Amino acid sequence: MSDPALHHASPAFRVLIAGGGVAALETAFALQELAPDRVSCTMLAPGPDFTVRAQTITEPFSRGIPEHYPLSLLAKAAGAELVAGSLTGVDASRRVACTAEGSEIAYDALLIATGAIATTRYAHTTTVDDGRMDALLHGLVQDIEEGYVSRLAIVVPAPPPWPLPAYELALMTSERAWDMQTEMTVTLLTPERRPLEAFGEAVSDALGQLLRERHIELITSAYCDVPESKTVLVHPSGRVVDADRIIALPQLRGPQIDGLPCDGGGFIPVDRFGRVPGVDRVWAAGDVTDSSIKQGGMAAGVADVAAHGIARLAGAPVDVRPYVPLLQGVLFTGGKPRYLRAQPTWADHDGESIWTELDQASAPPKVSARYLMPRLKELAAHSASTTV
Repeated sequence: MSDPALHHASPAFRVLIAGGGVAALETAFALQELAPDRVSCTMLAPGPDFTVRAQTITEPFSRGIPEHYPLSLLAKAAGAELVAGSLTGVDASRRVACTAEGSEIAYDALLIATGAIATTRYAHTTTVDDGRMDALLHGLVQDIEEGYVSRLAIVVPAPPPWPLPAYELALMTSERAWDMQTEMTVTLLTPERRPLEAFGEAVSDALGQLLRERHIELITSAYCDVPESKTVLVHPSGRVVDADRIIALPQLRGPQIDGLPCDGGGFIPVDRFGRVPGVDRVWAAGDVTDSSIKQGGMAAGVADVAAHGIARLAGAPVDVRPYVPLLQGVLFTGGKPRYLRAQPTWADHDGESIWTELDQASAPPKVSARYLMPRLKELAAHSASTTV
């Protein structure tokens, strides 16, 4: 990686992409296709690797290893320069990004995809961290297999992060207990009004039926406190759920970047084109934005729209259309996965809500990203062929 302090301006249209996740990489690969001879891309990322985080949920269950790629390799494939660092501020009047390392990087267009900050909501729980899922939950899976856990509670905090991993944990742990012929009850508590409500009625109904078949208790409209290590207090009902182990999803907050607007949670507002209102030539995509749904496929969709806007600004002959929210996902169940598809209730849509059972071999990518996922597939195939 190059030193941020040694970064020099390029005569081409300079695009700075802050972040190293799905939205950042999707933007880089989209720009490579939309405006290959018109832009010079720089990626500013704090870490050396990219992991398909949505796959990490399977790791403690020994059902596959999440895909890992060196960011340097991906940046090179996208024709971008990779710079190590973290974005802390933006001087939009000078078109300069400020980094935690004390350097400044000039840009003609800036895409912010730094993600959200995961924090622990409850002191007396194991908080899910997709950066070290196996280390956190491998012991739990072993305890389930050996019959040491008879009551498991899984808590989604409010406001909810992306809740799908909570359902996957509930389904996979119940399946593992069934396989090992051990007695265990699983209770899933969520502030949602119905299971995975963002996916619409058909998905909620089908998922609710699957949970009942697996004897998983679902408590919706649940706003929880965890006053001690084995107790969940549910509001507003006042119900108390006792458990041997409590797993919770993290609470998310935005990074609150200097020089940019943010809401009360530190998230950056964006319009339907991914633009940051009131700030010239700055776009944002992914968990860093104020979208109520933090999901990789939607992050990639906003990144695509932003990339079209940036390419158009750079002079590329492309159309720019507003983002139409579309949710696609794969739900791991411990058995056959399910493909889910819908458009959120606040989007203009035809009421589509799809739930489809899949064979393991035919399951689509966990994250839907138009430009990124085909390149990851190519790299994985190349890596496999070179190791044979």
